Amino acid sequence: MHEVLEPPEEHEGHEKNPLVMPASVTLAILAVLVAMATLLGHRASTEEILLQSNANDQWAYYQAKNSRSHEMEGVADMLGTLSVVDKEKAEMLREKYTKESERYEREKEQASDKAKEFEEEKGVVGRRGDRFDAAEVLLEIALIICSLTLLTKKRVFWLASIAVGIIGVLVAASGFLLH
Repeated sequence: MHEVLEPPEEHEGHEKNPLVMPASVTLAILAVLVAMATLLGHRASTEEILLQSNANDQWAYYQAKNSRSHEMEGVADMLGTLSVVDKEKAEMLREKYTKESERYEREKEQASDKAKEFEEEKGVVGRRGDRFDAAEVLLEIALIICSLTLLTKKRVFWLASIAVGIIGVLVAASGFLLH
């Protein structure tokens, strides 16, 4: 009823090509390395977006503090120039608004410094992501070159894929050295 097929001893041509096993293992290793480089690149991109968002939030906070500071300065200036009935009370209020304005100025500068830190960190993460992306491309090229080994049965493609793969790994590793 059912015919049982026996697996062949070896696929046709494999016994003639000693590079099939090493090239296959190299392909598997390169595929894993491509996946890792891709993951690192995506994570760096996500982190870069989050850092830009944090910087934008700090710049918005800076703008809010700047507006409040100007409001307080305006009120303090008005109290200093208008003629008032209770000069003592007006001077106390003027002093209060001047101090508030100074406080907003300090907070504004802190927000500015924090925003600049986020932007600087974003730049580093962006450069790191660029390294991971470059490594991904190199590892994919190595994968393609290695597959040529199986098609052409030439050792030079296998060795070239290993060399390009090593360069890709070094480029990815250099991303971790950026600070």
